Order: sequence, then structure tokens, then C-alpha cells
Amino acid sequence: MRILLWHVHGSWTTSFVEGDHTYVVPVVADRGPAGRGRARTWDWPDSVVERTPEELADEALDVVILQRPEEEKLAAAWTKRRPGRDLPTIWLEHNAPQGRIDGLRHPAADRKDLLLVHVTHTNRLFWDNGSTPTTVIEHGIVDPGHRYTGDLAHVAVVVNEPERRGRITGTDLLPAIAAAAPVDLFGMGAAPTAARLQAEGHLVHAHEDLPQDRLHDELAERRVYAHPVRWTSLGLALLEAMHLGMPVVALATTEVPMAVPPPAGVVTNDIDRFVAAVHEFRCDLDAARAAGEAARAAALERYGLKRFLEDWDRTLGEVAA
Repeated sequence: MRILLWHVHGSWTTSFVEGDHTYVVPVVADRGPAGRGRARTWDWPDSVVERTPEELADEALDVVILQRPEEEKLAAAWTKRRPGRDLPTIWLEHNAPQGRIDGLRHPAADRKDLLLVHVTHTNRLFWDNGSTPTTVIEHGIVDPGHRYTGDLAHVAVVVNEPERRGRITGTDLLPAIAAAAPVDLFGMGAAPTAARLQAEGHLVHAHEDLPQDRLHDELAERRVYAHPVRWTSLGLALLEAMHLGMPVVALATTEVPMAVPPPAGVVTNDIDRFVAAVHEFRCDLDAARAAGEAARAAALERYGLKRFLEDWDRTLGEVAA
């Protein structure tokens, strides 16, 4: 198949484009949000091809995958085909909804002309999908291999834009975590948060703009992976850390209790227990290694690439039929 999709979520797309299709990604002159083109920090195969808006009008396409509301208008204008009517369409929802429980209506609710795919069962549950046909295709990860050493007795946290997202991603919990172990904060926009917390006397250091392979090596050197996220979709960085063989300490919110079994670490909403678990793993490398082995086994079983691609192939075939 020839699949049109925008480069929105680099980690998710890195897994998706491992399938046996041609993946057409729009590119605009400034490589801004309307068309980033191919990834710069992830390793994508040659089957991912860039097309300008002008080129898309003549591009043969079997399916379009929409991930943001604005993409539907872009797809219609650039391909000269209306999604859902002239072009089989999937709306892929990465995010957990924000707001009051009784006001979480999805932008694609009550659409009979497309399929709405959620990446977690939690997202499907909380979004008001209306009458739109829905399904769940859980994440799959390109296995980075078992790299865990835990040589550095620090805690790794991966959060993008921690200042803007604040309590959603648990940025306010970092000082408490840093009291148990020095925090290495990875992700886009990590530096301002680290600088602010350092000025307040907390042991938090930022690591930004790392290519994925380098990020994996850096994470695997840290003793434990902490996931202080209160409310968001299941973080791919968490699943990648588990694949690396890292022990996990995470809040028991959204999909995390389904993703992280007890032998893989500690999942709790008790902040005192969360911080204590970070400290315990920091001080006991053997226990950290054992939990990391369990985390890797669980991640490979549930979030392996083969199952992910098979689920997507089946769904794509049904939509394009």
C-alpha cells in the first residue's frame, strides 16, 4: 500500500514505517508542522518518501492516516481528494483527552466515513467517540536491544516540554525524586526546567536533542527509569526503557498498570512509596537488574514490533478494501 501520513510523532512513526508499505510524508519548505518530511533524529527506511504539496495531487495513495484536525483540510487541498469519501481514512489518536470527563468529545466523533484508532484502551475509554467506529492498536517498539548497565546511580526521566506541561507530566514531582537520586531529565525543552530546579538546589540535569540511539545508550547507563506522568497517553519512552532492560518506577495512572507488571518495578500513586522505590533501586544494583530483566520480558511480549505491524496490516487492509 501507499500510505499518506504526517510526521507528527517520531517515535511512533519509527515503528510504523517498519512495515511492508510505502509511506508518503508531506514536506514543506521550512519543514514546519504542516510538513516535517523525513525524521532527522530517527532511523527510517527508504520506503518513507517525501512529497511536496504540489506533488501530492498526482500521488497514488491507498489510505490516509490523520493525526491532527488540521490534516484533513491539508489532505483535501493537497491530494485533491476528500478524506473519507475519495480516500480511505484512518484517524489515529495518540493523546489522552484533557478536560472534564463529560466534555471529552473527540474531533472525529460521529463520523461513519473513517475509522478512529486509539493507541491505548484508556484513550478509547475516556474519549467520547460518538458513533464513529473505533479500535485500539497498542504500541509496538523497534527493539533497541538489552543495553542496561545501571552503572550511573542516577534516575532517568523522559519528558518533552516539562515547563509547559507541568503537573500533567509530573514536573512538580521532580524535586522529590531528586531527593532520592540525582535526576537526568531527557527530552525537548528539558533545559529550562533543569536550570530552574538547579537554582532551587535540586540535583536535576538536562539532556536535550539526542538522536534516538544515543538516547538509548544514555538511558541504559542510569540505574532506574522514573515515570512521574499523571495524565497522558502511554509514553513510548517508558516502553523503550523497559526494552532496554531498565527497572521502572511509575505512577499508576492511565495505561501504566497494564504495561508494567509487578516484577518489572514499582507502580504506585503513593508519592512517598514512589520516591522510596527510586532510592531502593539506586542502592541495590542487583535488584535493579532483576526488575529490568522482567521489564524487558514484559515489554517484548506485549509491545513487540511483530504484533504491532500485524495489527496495522489487518486494519489497513480492512479500511482500504
